Amino acid sequence: MSKNKCKAVALIVVFSLLASCIPSFPVLADPSSTLDKIKQAEQEKAETEQKKAETELQKQAKEGQLSELNIKQGDLKVKLNALNNDLAEAANNLDVVEGKIADKEAEIEKTLHEIEQARQTEEEQYEAMKKRFQASYESPKDTYFAILIGSTSFSAFLNNTDYLKMLADYDAKMLEKYKEAKEAVIAKEEVMEQEKAELDGLKAQIEAEQGRINDLISTTNMYVREYQAQINTANQEILAYQAEIESKEAQIAEQQENIEALQAQYQRELELSRQARAAAWRDISEVTFEDGDRYLLANLIYCEAGGEPFDGKLAVGAVVINRVLSSRYPGTVSGVIYQNAQFSPVGSGRLALALAEDWANAACYEAADKAMRGGTNVGNCLYFRTPLEGMEGTIIGGHIFY
Repeated sequence: MSKNKCKAVALIVVFSLLASCIPSFPVLADPSSTLDKIKQAEQEKAETEQKKAETELQKQAKEGQLSELNIKQGDLKVKLNALNNDLAEAANNLDVVEGKIADKEAEIEKTLHEIEQARQTEEEQYEAMKKRFQASYESPKDTYFAILIGSTSFSAFLNNTDYLKMLADYDAKMLEKYKEAKEAVIAKEEVMEQEKAELDGLKAQIEAEQGRINDLISTTNMYVREYQAQINTANQEILAYQAEIESKEAQIAEQQENIEALQAQYQRELELSRQARAAAWRDISEVTFEDGDRYLLANLIYCEAGGEPFDGKLAVGAVVINRVLSSRYPGTVSGVIYQNAQFSPVGSGRLALALAEDWANAACYEAADKAMRGGTNVGNCLYFRTPLEGMEGTIIGGHIFY
């Protein structure tokens, strides 16, 4: 191990021991750091409020969609109810028509029976006439001519003639009557067949209408189910949005409490800072620097302002020495630097690395020497940070000192 590295390790051990022996002082936090936290907390709260507002808009839009879905589904249910009524009416009409068809078929069956009877009666009458004519030839004594020749007087002849004519007329009339009756029944059958055909056609129309209504009911039911699925999804999304809104409200309330706590802390830190400035100050001649203070301060300056101009490096060193001089801070360089939560390179471990390899350059050592002699270009400032808009102080390089 090289001599310089041995020296660096030894110094780190010494500083660590010194830090562990430093008496406890109240931590004077940097008010601007708390102000940063307040601004960040306010920004985070504003972002949460924006997200809540966006979620509320999404919920409102989804509620609008849900309302439209309910209206459409309601319209479909009304239509479905009307279709079911139409279907019931068609079923009733079909029952009526089928009843009429059954009655008509019974009438037709009866008419067919009547036609058959009329046909048989006509045939019987025709056969009876044939038999009388046949008998007149086979039995001359019973023939019309024999009856006429056998008349005993002219008066009897006329009477027999009238009788024979009346008998023939009766046969002809009865035959004609039976024919007309048969034709009337046949005509009646044709009418009834036509009526049945019309009823069959009406039945087919009703059945077709039933099929159409059933198809519409099936389709409408499908749409009702689809709308119900969309309604269910919309309700779930609305519940999710509401849960998110409530979560954001709780988060906003928590963020507001945090902001108020930070604001109270900021006021306390401002008061402590004011008290620190008003506290008793030692003269640089009253300070006794320890071995390693120059090495420690130079490496802190490197970590905080290594890329800054010399004035920036001196200003950092001056802040450290100002704290050593203030009665509100530890009275040693190591005590000030290792005070809890004051210099970020300490907490991050970067200072330890710098000390291990002595990263400080000549300008850092020169700034440390000048500050330890009481040199300052920032007066009695006790804090520095990256500049904040509207913040008062002395800006040197990338820092503001206040």
